[in-house]
Amino acid sequence: MHPFHEGVELLRMRYRELGMTRLLPPERVAIGTESADTAAWGGFHHPDQGYRHLQMRALITMYGPLTSTPQNPSLSALDLLRSYAHDCLHYGSYRSYRLRNGEIVRSQYGVNFRRPDGRTYSAPDTADTPGTRNLGVVMEGACDWEARAITRWAAERCGIQEPEGPDRFAYRDSTGRLNAADLRQLTSRHGLAPHAGAARFLESMGRYTTAVNTRYAWFLDDAGPEEGAELHAEVLRALISGSVSGLCAWLDVRHGPGEFLARFRTPSY
Repeated sequence: MHPFHEGVELLRMRYRELGMTRLLPPERVAIGTESADTAAWGGFHHPDQGYRHLQMRALITMYGPLTSTPQNPSLSALDLLRSYAHDCLHYGSYRSYRLRNGEIVRSQYGVNFRRPDGRTYSAPDTADTPGTRNLGVVMEGACDWEARAITRWAAERCGIQEPEGPDRFAYRDSTGRLNAADLRQLTSRHGLAPHAGAARFLESMGRYTTAVNTRYAWFLDDAGPEEGAELHAEVLRALISGSVSGLCAWLDVRHGPGEFLARFRTPSY
């Protein structure tokens, strides 16, 4: 667990700089280590893993087959760190709720907004779009970009080397090192892993990378060429505070007045 604890100390300092003073409490995190399904494969891309915003709880699974102790303890620790760092940002993001027809609905989450009738600020990206103009994708991408950067630092500090076999994809994914060749192999869905659960996990990794991480990287390159790290920090500050004024000002200086609205708001909003 040394890589996990090293990473938590880093994210504690980093998130404080961004305006987030309280991490996701450990008692709000459930970690699944076993499954009745012998084909189950745990980790960041497990289908039931994720942050439950209304309950303010995170469900995380141990990387690898959910039938025994970790096959690769160091990689499992890195995957756990990436998941926790990611869900800490979801937990720390600004949100507001209202009652609509007797149900609790979220009206703002981070920098994303929703009308009382359910209309969202941004339209979904089309399948053939290489980048994104959807605030939900931007926020998810920002959370994972930061989580993978912290995990990469912990791996380097602890001297964890890239493993061989299918585990190499999980290592590269957790540390933000997946390249175009890796993604082509993941999306081909052929010969990824002999274990059925691991193959499904890697296929899910490919879909998530294409839909979120690749599109977020495009957004940083498009909206902030040569200034991606600075823009990324502005996005994180905005989703934690719930105020888009700093992000809007940053975009206006580089692209002209009203860039945030022009880039993200759908006419139906």
